[in-house]
Amino acid sequence: MIQISVIIPVFNEQESLPELHNWIQRVMEENAFSYEIIFVNDGSTDRSWEEICKLSKLNPSVKGVNFVRNYGKSAALDIGFGKAQGEVVITMDADMQDSPDEIPHLYEMVVIEGYEIVSGWKKKRHDPITKTVPSRFFNWVTRIISGIKLHDFNCGLKAYQNKVVKNIHIYGEMHRYIPLIAKWNGFSNIGEKVVEHRARKYGQTKFGIERFLNGFLDLISVSFVNRYKKKPMHFFGSLGTVSFLAGFIITSWLIFEKVYGVYRGFRVRDITDQPLFFLALVALIVGVQLFLTGFLAEMMTSNNSRKADYNIDEEINFL
Repeated sequence: MIQISVIIPVFNEQESLPELHNWIQRVMEENAFSYEIIFVNDGSTDRSWEEICKLSKLNPSVKGVNFVRNYGKSAALDIGFGKAQGEVVITMDADMQDSPDEIPHLYEMVVIEGYEIVSGWKKKRHDPITKTVPSRFFNWVTRIISGIKLHDFNCGLKAYQNKVVKNIHIYGEMHRYIPLIAKWNGFSNIGEKVVEHRARKYGQTKFGIERFLNGFLDLISVSFVNRYKKKPMHFFGSLGTVSFLAGFIITSWLIFEKVYGVYRGFRVRDITDQPLFFLALVALIVGVQLFLTGFLAEMMTSNNSRKADYNIDEEINFL
């Protein structure tokens, strides 16, 4: 097994790729690391793939995967994780804002200090306030919900033991929550390292303000999925039982009140004239539906072996 795999998702970064490659190569050679660099071209519309092909001819340690269209960063990382052979797997962005000089210390924290995951913390950022303030709030909320004491969940510079990346699956926009996904899969020894955040040298940022809204939705999603993906009946069945019992109790009370009133000779309204009856009826129906949803989800979970498929146009330097 080689020592380090560096996985780099690429989307329209043709200008930065040669310089980034040369920097990584220099760091690896200075530290005598055996390594591979896996560029995953995520449907770039510029000449990024052509640059990756050129680099692979100059350096056999450069490997590439070319998607037929843009699937997103999570898809690129997921494919890279599947192909990585390194003892330590390091991810970084292709925009030159992550420094390859951090690689040796990240490697040591995993191999020598024994961390299963080491997440970078861009303590000093070269971003506008419209990006840093929402990011701090987002990370604060994520720390509270996840229970993981990291300052920067979205930092692209991270290091993993190989066994971690082979036992997690990410999709959608879940790359922000890899530490949380890993924790739910039993990898809880998570460390943090302050890393250099460099000013953008090439191109423009690929992320807009909408990523923060999507980020919170993804946080809710990943929290729910990891808690209940193996036991959906515990969630849907519990809600369904509460709803059904509430409807049943209310309906029983209305019927008892009607029968008792007739028996005592009181003047009482018809049950169907009372709004509470219809609320109880809705609660009964919703309760049954939630219970059936949980039952169907249990059946789907027990038989589901689906894994996301991404259309790959070309691969280079993989055996």
